[in-house]
Amino acid sequence: MRKIYTVLLMSSLLLLTACDMLDIQPVGKVIPTTLTEYRALLATAYKGVQPTGGLASFRSDEVTVRDNSYDQSHYGQIERWDDYNYEESTTTFDWEKPYNGLFIANFIIESHGGITEGTTQEVDQLVGESYLLRAYLHFKLVNLYGQPYTRAGAPDTKAVPLKLNSDVNELLNRNTVGQIYESILSDITKAEELMTTEAWETKYSYRFNVLSIPAFRSRVYLYMGKWNEAYNASEAVLAHKKELTDFHAATVRVPNHYESLETINALDPVFNNLQHSAACASSALLAMYGEGDLRPAIYFKAADKDGNRFSNKSGYIEYRCTFRTGEMYLNAAEAAAQSDKLPQARTRLLELMQKRYTAEAYAAKVTAVNSMDKSALVQEILKERTRELAYEGHRWFDLRRTTRPRIEKVLKGGTFVLEQDDPRYTIRIPRDAIAANPGLAN
Repeated sequence: MRKIYTVLLMSSLLLLTACDMLDIQPVGKVIPTTLTEYRALLATAYKGVQPTGGLASFRSDEVTVRDNSYDQSHYGQIERWDDYNYEESTTTFDWEKPYNGLFIANFIIESHGGITEGTTQEVDQLVGESYLLRAYLHFKLVNLYGQPYTRAGAPDTKAVPLKLNSDVNELLNRNTVGQIYESILSDITKAEELMTTEAWETKYSYRFNVLSIPAFRSRVYLYMGKWNEAYNASEAVLAHKKELTDFHAATVRVPNHYESLETINALDPVFNNLQHSAACASSALLAMYGEGDLRPAIYFKAADKDGNRFSNKSGYIEYRCTFRTGEMYLNAAEAAAQSDKLPQARTRLLELMQKRYTAEAYAAKVTAVNSMDKSALVQEILKERTRELAYEGHRWFDLRRTTRPRIEKVLKGGTFVLEQDDPRYTIRIPRDAIAANPGLAN
């Protein structure tokens, strides 16, 4: 088993092409041993986090696939929710890389007491990040391949396997949605006990920091529909960091840029280059931006010769965002509204809106928002999430965790429908994974 670990870890180190470079130890020596080597190993796991949110957006009402033979062959079936007859060219949702990342995180956690040449605080920070990465990868997996936690009975349904050790010979079975969320919350708590780094140099902003912990909790509780907990976690973030990009400024950097003043953690690339060039803003999305909203001119390019508008928030490596303050305002607003804290919900929503609308449009929003009852306010907050977080990988998952509405798409080749609460709101585990482990089919 130790030889297997050595081969896998050596492979991971050799794959490292950026961040925390390291001289590889000679073949035959057990690796890694030092903090520097373990830090480099964790960087490979960070680097392996995939743009699943962007790929999932093709299933939503946020984007449409460009009318291009390459794009249609790779993403068209995803857009049409045709999950049963994937052509060979169709891009599949990743399975292997998250579990590779879980192996690395588990190996570092298990090696906690044996890491050399680092202070106790530095080693604890590294292991704490590993716990948080393990939680985050499980969170991404369960929200792709498991039923939404908020659906009646979903916590007791099977989703994906939990991987909580580095045993490469272990035959994995699927755990329930509830078990996975329990593990996620437990790992967040373990990370909180170990992590002390409040901020990293900008070039290391992909690494989790102390503020990533309540930010992640905020999202997890929101997805669980645990409103008081989600509100408290969001407010814990905003108590320490509340900056918002002012869209009235002469020069505006999109807030999901890794150097944005809103950045809490900049790990996830939402769309890779190929996905970015295929993802046209849908007419439904563009119609949600009303007069006086400053975001369309900043978030989207001008229409091309075919009338398509593409995003200014993706396509290059610098557009990376896992958690940012704009999301925390919206999480706090939604959680407050759902738990009948309507004044607090209005306050957080309007604080964001003030930075996103012209003065005249904002004044109208103040009047409208202050007159809304709970139901109308929740709906307005969800619409604002769609506008604010466009092209950041949230839309599909927001649809799943809320109403799972009926979506109709009129595309070349016909009309395609995802029915209300359709089973296809949960993606099927890839066939290759099931072929390798038939137990995943049960």
